[in-house]
Amino acid sequence: MTKISYAPYFMLALALIGIGVAFYDAYAIYNGQALWCPPPINGCNEVANSPYARIFNLPVGYFGVVYYLYMFCLAALLAFDPFSRGLRFAAIAYSTLGVGFSIYFMYLQIEFIHAFCVYCLASAVTTLLLFIAACWHLRATLVDPTSIVASDTSYAGARMTPWRAVVP
Repeated sequence: MTKISYAPYFMLALALIGIGVAFYDAYAIYNGQALWCPPPINGCNEVANSPYARIFNLPVGYFGVVYYLYMFCLAALLAFDPFSRGLRFAAIAYSTLGVGFSIYFMYLQIEFIHAFCVYCLASAVTTLLLFIAACWHLRATLVDPTSIVASDTSYAGARMTPWRAVVP
């Protein structure tokens, strides 16, 4: 019996949403256009024009596009090889990095800029959901070595590791 984890597909969808949000932000800033902000939260242009909106003189939206493209590729690879230790670790590590930056940018908006950007908030929520999905996938793909029965032919000849059975 094989476990199917839908987390990589959820991560693919979230990464596409993140790409769209980050690309719109990066495109508008690159072309010098004002960002469209919905009426309840209209601080997008204040945030985008603040000195905190650039890292190494590049708009933060550019880094967002790269981050979400990487997460999309990582999720696609996880969909093909859900038990890869390296891919699972990369998903956890990179999404943790994204959550850390999102927390930092929210802190800057609250304490220093005193304005909120709806695209930044959408990106922060998307990044948090990517982290939750990466944790969900890790939990769903861990195999308990004590639960493997000797008569289970899918693990015949497998050597046991602390995390999963390695099938030759």
